[in-house]
Amino acid sequence: MTLPKIPLAAVIGAPIAHSKSPQLHGFWLRKYGIPGHYIPMEVSPDNLETVLRNMHKMGFVGANVTVPHKERALEIADQVTDRATLIGAANTLIFHEDGKILADNTDGYGFIENLRQNAPDWDPTSGPAVVLGAGGAARAVVASLLDVGVPEILIANRTRVRAEQLRDDFGARLTVIEWVQIGNVMENGATVVNTTSLGMAGKSELRVPLDGLNPAALVTDLVYNPMKTPFLAAAEAKGCTIVDGLGMLLYQATPGFERWFGPRPEVTEELRQAILA
Repeated sequence: MTLPKIPLAAVIGAPIAHSKSPQLHGFWLRKYGIPGHYIPMEVSPDNLETVLRNMHKMGFVGANVTVPHKERALEIADQVTDRATLIGAANTLIFHEDGKILADNTDGYGFIENLRQNAPDWDPTSGPAVVLGAGGAARAVVASLLDVGVPEILIANRTRVRAEQLRDDFGARLTVIEWVQIGNVMENGATVVNTTSLGMAGKSELRVPLDGLNPAALVTDLVYNPMKTPFLAAAEAKGCTIVDGLGMLLYQATPGFERWFGPRPEVTEELRQAILA
């Protein structure tokens, strides 16, 4: 009797010890009774292509990639989804039997699902979005906000040229704002998003004036450690609806899990608590 193969998946980064993805996928594997494994793998940029090209031979059905590999993984892949091409980075890889690699990006999906589930009254078409930061995460956020109908995005980054690159890539609905002028445009934001790592535990605080925030705005932070960043706490004090960043991590993982292991997993309060434990 031939026993079925045990499916393997991984998260690849450098460093990777901090990742919550193994906890997350491990929770779902146990919940759905799937005899698979999901492991963290620290891989240097020099070895990334060699590792990815050989993973299917070792029984891996897919992988997540994180900093600093998201852009390089896109270049290595044999097939790339439209949304990964648009964002310019991959976070989810599927390994086919023939060794071919498909690259996708589910960060934007995770971002929007988090808002829809945790702020069901949010209307993306109700006014401009203010986006802080212009890195890889910001690209996914901008692409997804445009996709759901946000009429205009005001984007600011400490290094202006990176924000200008996003405007050049995504078009006329983006307007670049000087970092020091953020406070002056806050009142225009119906949706306000921090995509920077400022405010994360161990990082500098996100120091932007929020006096002009519209109390009707939805404010979200991609940082989830701490869960309620000083930025979110200040927005909540102004009366805004706030959404923390943990849900984005949880929802971006669901398409990959389904592709690799079969079931479409659910994001539940039990899962949130397990990840926070």
